[in-house]
Amino acid sequence: MTNDRNDWNTKVIEEFRANGGKVGQFGSMPLLLLHHTGAKSGKSYVNPLAYLPVGDAMAVFASKGGAPTNPDWYHNLVAHPDVQVEVDGKPAVAARARVAEGEERDRIYREQVSKVPVFGEYETKTKDQRQIPVVVIEKV
Repeated sequence: MTNDRNDWNTKVIEEFRANGGKVGQFGSMPLLLLHHTGAKSGKSYVNPLAYLPVGDAMAVFASKGGAPTNPDWYHNLVAHPDVQVEVDGKPAVAARARVAEGEERDRIYREQVSKVPVFGEYETKTKDQRQIPVVVIEKV
């Protein structure tokens, strides 16, 4: 599964970079490329993620498709919040990630569900297992 996921990510990243930040299978959903550092390994990683503009920042969602655990990139951001992001086909810029809490988290997640309803399904799948974290990424 890991190789399949890596192959899929690689193809999405290549298409993202070749098409100014657009990836056909995602339609008009905004995507970014998140460059982050492994919490344990210290290795560099890049993940394509859907995001929601929040003022001058961007919010990403640790949904993992409604799985019972958070994605690895979430743990990496908690351990190493200094990241880089690529948006709209522009070069990567420095940013800092922080986990949204309470009302801020709930408001941002509700807005994402209103724009991309599948995120509501993810939330329903994990309801008894975990609350889906919202991470705000602010350019520095």
